[in-house]
Amino acid sequence: MKNFDSWNEIKKKMSKEKKPRSFQEMDIFNVRIGKNVGFEQNGVGNQYVRPVLILKKFNKHFFFAIPLSTTTKKSPYNFEFEFMEEKQSVALLSQLRNMDAKRLLNKIGKIKKDDFQELKRQLIEIME
Repeated sequence: MKNFDSWNEIKKKMSKEKKPRSFQEMDIFNVRIGKNVGFEQNGVGNQYVRPVLILKKFNKHFFFAIPLSTTTKKSPYNFEFEFMEEKQSVALLSQLRNMDAKRLLNKIGKIKKDDFQELKRQLIEIME
């Protein structure tokens, strides 16, 4: 059984944070994604951290994010790319979700423009 209590304590602290970090579309950040139910992607470690790609910025507080993984698996719901030299990343397109900027920890990179355009094309394709 998953231990949601420790994640709930982190959420309480996050909700009190005043100033969100600055971010842009195409940025890759570590975020506190949490302990989630079922097949939803979880964060790891005692802060429940996972890297995400900022897909769409709505305002300075809110955005669409796609969780990232290093586990490669051929699927139309996965998009493989490299933003760190010699390190393959996988955008988990089926895990697209809204997030608040209070979840942001630190920027770790940025996706290349060509990769970003191809990712969006693939995302639109799976949504049809």
